Amino acid sequence: MHQRTLLSASRGVLLSRRASLAYLTCKSCRTRLNFGFSARRSLATLPNLPLFRALKNHDPASLAVVHNPSFRSFTYGNLVADVVQAQDRLLKSSGSGRDGLRGERVAFLAENSYDYVVMLLSIVASDAIAVPLSTGFPIHELKYIMDNSQAGMLVATKRYEDIAQNIMDGGLDRQPILDVRSKITAGASGIGVIELEGLDGVNGGMMLYTSGTTNRPKGVLIPQSALAAQAASLVEAWKYSPDDRLLHLLPLHHIHGTVNAILTPILSGSSIEFMFPFNPTAVWKRLAEPFLPEGTRDKITFLNAVPTIYNRLLSIYPTLPPEIQQAAKIGISPEHLRLNISGSAALPTPTKKAWQNVSNGNVLLERYGMTEVGMALSCGLDFADRVDGSVGWPLPSVEVRLVDTDTNEVIHPGEETDASGRIREGEIQLRGPTIFREYWGNEKATRETFAPDSDGKGSWFKTGDVATRRTVEAAGREMSGDWAKGPMYFIQGRRSVDIIKIGGEKVSALEVERELLSLPQIAEAAVVGLPSEQWGQKVVAIVVLNTEVAAQTGRNGKPWGALDMRRALKDRLAGYKLPSEMKVLDGAIPRNAMGKVNKKMLVKEVFGV
Repeated sequence: MHQRTLLSASRGVLLSRRASLAYLTCKSCRTRLNFGFSARRSLATLPNLPLFRALKNHDPASLAVVHNPSFRSFTYGNLVADVVQAQDRLLKSSGSGRDGLRGERVAFLAENSYDYVVMLLSIVASDAIAVPLSTGFPIHELKYIMDNSQAGMLVATKRYEDIAQNIMDGGLDRQPILDVRSKITAGASGIGVIELEGLDGVNGGMMLYTSGTTNRPKGVLIPQSALAAQAASLVEAWKYSPDDRLLHLLPLHHIHGTVNAILTPILSGSSIEFMFPFNPTAVWKRLAEPFLPEGTRDKITFLNAVPTIYNRLLSIYPTLPPEIQQAAKIGISPEHLRLNISGSAALPTPTKKAWQNVSNGNVLLERYGMTEVGMALSCGLDFADRVDGSVGWPLPSVEVRLVDTDTNEVIHPGEETDASGRIREGEIQLRGPTIFREYWGNEKATRETFAPDSDGKGSWFKTGDVATRRTVEAAGREMSGDWAKGPMYFIQGRRSVDIIKIGGEKVSALEVERELLSLPQIAEAAVVGLPSEQWGQKVVAIVVLNTEVAAQTGRNGKPWGALDMRRALKDRLAGYKLPSEMKVLDGAIPRNAMGKVNKKMLVKEVFGV
């Protein structure tokens, strides 16, 4: 029987899971408690896996994590010591040694900080499956993830004690654990030599939940081997190094924030600086600080963000004091900000151009990925390989093919156009070591999303995203590495919601959105297909106007409207691609934490369809 009594954090009681899962102390209380076992170990172990081999071999004095604006910083020596101690506490809490957590789902709630990194790594090091919970989700969504993942443990920092308890309320047979670490001891933890040990079987990894833009969120089980392959692929393509300082602005329950911006820099020995929640003025000041007379911080060399973040940065830039503007402009120039990446949603051309103008010519790099596969395609480090509208080439270790959405035939190299010269569109399908294992507890969905192949090399994951492939002059000449060569991929959108069929023609909603966003009158745009008796579907634009520009550009004294939109686009898009209707929203188009629009929900809210 599990005990339902809520134990006080200050008591520091730790019982086995067979009896109860109790609270451990939070480092913020600054008290080292007796957990019934010694934190001192003459010999400490980590699993003999790529991520932990790298962690062990990094210079222990090298900076690993910085928390902005508190200035707290932690070395790789701190990180190794805390991961080992946290792993020990987790294993002790299972009541049956290491085997107690193998393959178990361990959910955790932590702010974007060093604590998050320690929790994530300690769970994975225990050969368990880490299930990050979003601190911004409503309780019912968090309970859904806990129940769907069948998590047997919830770990939380003191800050989220109330949320953790609310998740557990309602008859669930579990109690949350608060903070698996004791006070930071700056490496003086009593842990001696770190040894690597093999595992009889590798059951651990991470379970992330899909954004739910088309269906109910599904638990995506990413084994340790896939996490390692994803990180190694990015280290090779984007050349992370110990000299990099990554400014982390992203939520941590998505692949972008966890693999791209935590696991990959840790694999390479880079440092991560957390700055969350996002505040555009604070970000500009941080980017500027190393180039101000009184600046003392190291420069930022690596920035991962989504288009909405870049848009907000650009909108606030003109309001900054002149000295901040000047220093920030230097800070994001190519010689200092080595890499600026945009992902998770399509990058509007005006945003890309505006950032290039502000940054003394730095070009945003676009890439393509999803929860199930990590990053799959990317433009290259060389500026010539960052082509507008393209997501580049397959990343190292990733195999990609296009399958014609009409004929279900593979579009082989050289077959990108049909007999009439029209560019063929195909679903992106992927395989290789970076692909996830399964949708948790959903055998049917897992089976349906993989396409078998008779070549004996394994099945292909059907992404549901449609793309075209074409050669771009001056790009793809291996200037960014031998992986960045040949024809480039151009995303057309989700097969289910972004490909609009009008009569016998197909329209990419993303293409139309890109052109809409190039108009000065439009601040935001989402293009959807609505039913049409005559054509099957019709193209409809849902927009937020730049009211000041729109008020000045209407015809005959009238507000800028749908007819003006069609006139502005008639030389840019084929007639059948022009939106037949335009719905203007006040405020902003609803988006999730990663800047994506749930178009099914948007259509329902706006049109009641």
